[in-house]
Amino acid sequence: MAYFDAASTEPLHPAAREALIGALDAADPARLYGAARRSRMLLERAREEAAEVIGARPDEVSFTSSGTQAIHLGVLGTLLGRRRAGRRMVTGAVEHSSVLHAGAVHQREGGELDVVGVGLTGRVDPEEFAAAVAREGTALACLQTANHEVGTLQPVARVAEACRAAGVPLLVDAAQTLGRLPVPPGWSVLAASAHKWGGPAGVGVLAVRKGTRWRSPLPEDERERRRVPGFENVPAVVAAVAALKARVAEAERDNARLSALVDRIREAVPRLVSDVEVVGDPVERAPHIVTFSCLYVAGEAILTELDRSGFAVSSGSSCTASTLRPSHVLEAMGVLTHGNVRVSLPRDASEADVDRFLAVLPDIVRRVRAAVGVESP
Repeated sequence: MAYFDAASTEPLHPAAREALIGALDAADPARLYGAARRSRMLLERAREEAAEVIGARPDEVSFTSSGTQAIHLGVLGTLLGRRRAGRRMVTGAVEHSSVLHAGAVHQREGGELDVVGVGLTGRVDPEEFAAAVAREGTALACLQTANHEVGTLQPVARVAEACRAAGVPLLVDAAQTLGRLPVPPGWSVLAASAHKWGGPAGVGVLAVRKGTRWRSPLPEDERERRRVPGFENVPAVVAAVAALKARVAEAERDNARLSALVDRIREAVPRLVSDVEVVGDPVERAPHIVTFSCLYVAGEAILTELDRSGFAVSSGSSCTASTLRPSHVLEAMGVLTHGNVRVSLPRDASEADVDRFLAVLPDIVRRVRAAVGVESP
């Protein structure tokens, strides 16, 4: 099986596996006996190393139970801390659902959510975003570093300048780029998820800059500087940061190789398959993600056939029985929302696997289309 779904979760990095096994016997880091003090040292060393990667102070960094929890705490905690400044939240239309869900909670509690649209490539216009941030009563702005479905990089640095000029904190969702690309400057709150860079699932990072007003929206707990309630998972945190350091060290080499493979897919798919739209920015993008949509058929049917042929691939337009809605990202971009395939390459993706993918894809699309009565050349 060729695994092409790294944007959902990157396979566990060997450095994470080794660190996890070495820390499995960690004790409660809040206690005073020797084993507990050693666990506290492991946790604080991991905090220092994570802070160095993202360009923060160690006391600004907390570990959460997931990237989603980091987003929820970051969004709702900043809005709560800045209630006196206003009740407006500004975000892009293609943000991760965790951001939009937190925004919906804010709306239900009487707040305002201003969603800035995107262009055909999935990028917000920085001037339009800046105008939204400058409106009176804006308490928080949110922008991802790169889109999780189409890979397009967002203009975080330019938006951060506008936020700084307006005195509005910027929450940056760095889930798809942390460990792969440098962290853009200017953020006030940052969130990320370890399993996106090859750490274990169940670890997120929440960083809140000193001077940013923030109050926990949850009952207070003594753990993680009163930001994140619950027992710290020291082995998983240690493994997550070990993977993060390893990915940063490997990024230049891996990014060049994966980006070349993505370029090849972007060029070959519309040449090999008729009536295909490759979406997302072809240049300003995450190095590992490429998404395309095939006319006339459902993406899920293509994914099923790819699975039978030995490829684990996802779809940005996955309709579910509960929502019956296509991807909000593709809808916001104004591109095809069905027949969608997202290929996201893990660090060890091979040229041979990409060759095989391009070899089987045309016949799979032809067969799926034929099954619904559509002839494809």
